[in-house]
Amino acid sequence: MPKQVDHEARRQVIAEAVCRLADESGLEGVTLRDVAARAQVSMGAVQRCFRTKEEMLVFALAYVGERVADRVRTRLLRSPAQSAGTALGHAATEVSLLRAEHRAEARVWLAFLAQAAVSEPLAVILRANYAGLEDVFTGLVVDATAPTAGEGAARRAARTLLALADGLTGHVLVGHLTPEEAHEVLDSHLTALLRT
Repeated sequence: MPKQVDHEARRQVIAEAVCRLADESGLEGVTLRDVAARAQVSMGAVQRCFRTKEEMLVFALAYVGERVADRVRTRLLRSPAQSAGTALGHAATEVSLLRAEHRAEARVWLAFLAQAAVSEPLAVILRANYAGLEDVFTGLVVDATAPTAGEGAARRAARTLLALADGLTGHVLVGHLTPEEAHEVLDSHLTALLRT
């Protein structure tokens, strides 16, 4: 009887291999051959899952974005905050990828971000990821500042916070800020936001 292959599980294994290679040498170092070797599957198996390298990268980016979004959701559910402001801080911290255990994921995220500037299929995935996170942040801002902030003001505050959290990732990776300094920037912004 032929062996049954779980294609979704294989696609995830391949996405993990893409991420490990991107962490080591950026997306330039991601070739179908190297991905197959890292995932311990044949080139044919990679090509059966993805018709092109771009299709493989799009899937890998969506996979990384979903991991970050899952971590935000899990953090909010696992450790219920004492206030909406604390929940907003938890969410922003997860998105910023400042913790040491997320350093590899941060490098991969920034590699995809750079590539998305010249790849519309990757940009589509990033826009969807950012839109989903912006919606979560907007809801938390409304909860934390109501009734002082209207929907428009809450959305602007959410966009600002998301851009700050995302931008701090790069500042830490290149050594401009330490993770502790980046957390101070984030905390200072949240404190000012919640006072308004």
